[in-house]
Amino acid sequence: MRLAPVIPVVIIDDAKAAVPMARALVAGGIPTIEVTLRTHAALDAIRAIAAEVEGAMVGCGTALTARDLAAAQQAGARFAVSPGTSPRLLDAADDSALPLLPGVATASEAMALLERGYRHLKFFPAVPAGGHKLLGAWASPLPQIRFCPTGGISLSIAPDFLALPNVLCVGGSWLTPADKLASGDWAGIELLAREAAGLRRGD
Repeated sequence: MRLAPVIPVVIIDDAKAAVPMARALVAGGIPTIEVTLRTHAALDAIRAIAAEVEGAMVGCGTALTARDLAAAQQAGARFAVSPGTSPRLLDAADDSALPLLPGVATASEAMALLERGYRHLKFFPAVPAGGHKLLGAWASPLPQIRFCPTGGISLSIAPDFLALPNVLCVGGSWLTPADKLASGDWAGIELLAREAAGLRRGD
């Protein structure tokens, strides 16, 4: 979460695009990459990035089950991200060596995860759930927690979140748009990564 101000949230349909995409992101200053488990190509993409892209820290997103955690770890993922939490997922994470960044949308959910020892959380869906104003309101009563807000964030509003004292980074899909992935526009993705890497954090 501290390696760069933005973690790209990637939905990839063709695993062959994974390595050049990841190299473009790393070249642009964005080493942490979340590949969501929403397509059949996701695990192969994670496997390829982990094996072939120097400097990349690849993880899986949309982890929902113990099976997801196990498969992602076997593929070479370094972390997992979930949109929310369930007791079974948290129990599986306790038994897994793969670090989990669990998602929350309310203060009560954040408190419940704090009780289980989680101090780094995903705030999702960030913009629909209340945006930077809601997240900023949590900073005082929940000072132990640091967040990665994700969901509806763009380059233009990312600074509103990154200025908050309880935000370490943001997640965003704008760095790897579907049209650039489909056309192989790696230079364009590198440019988007450079713009994102240049964002300033409040800390």
